[in-house]
Amino acid sequence: MKILAFAGTNSSLSINKKLIKFALQNFKDDSIEFLDLKDYEMPLFSIDLEKVEQPKNAFYFLQKIESCDGIICSLAEHNKSYTVAFKNLLDWCSRINGKVFQNKPMFLMATSTGEYGGGNVLNTAKTFFPMFGADIKADFSLPTFDLNFDENRGITNADKLKEFNEKINVFKDSLKSSDTTWL
Repeated sequence: MKILAFAGTNSSLSINKKLIKFALQNFKDDSIEFLDLKDYEMPLFSIDLEKVEQPKNAFYFLQKIESCDGIICSLAEHNKSYTVAFKNLLDWCSRINGKVFQNKPMFLMATSTGEYGGGNVLNTAKTFFPMFGADIKADFSLPTFDLNFDENRGITNADKLKEFNEKINVFKDSLKSSDTTWL
């Protein structure tokens, strides 16, 4: 299986990137591609710019999604919504292919230093990502990242770790059931 992973931020200090890297430890037998949104920067979306040319990075991002079997995404929350970097990428890509996520199975996550764990952006994504072709198989929120995550050990809160492992297994099972290479 080929797993495509990215955090919905362009921050080099992203705690959502750390959560994704922890999640990817569960896919050691799979091909993993971790994307950094800094590599997909584009001008801010506008209809005026779209009339001139669509950025190549939007096409490249869509090609990465097309070539994968499943997506792991962890969204950073800025002012209760997506980061500008992610929203801009989504806007450009959706103008090329309205089904940005191309019906790929997705494990959707969010974390924050607050007690709601990125819950606002996670809830927004759970509502709208399916309209953009996301087949969300599982979702997970990790609150108070600094208290519940250790750089070396990962998730330290036993209850949240149990929930995380259950959600990872749901996602992994969905990948197995959608694998058609045997046909």
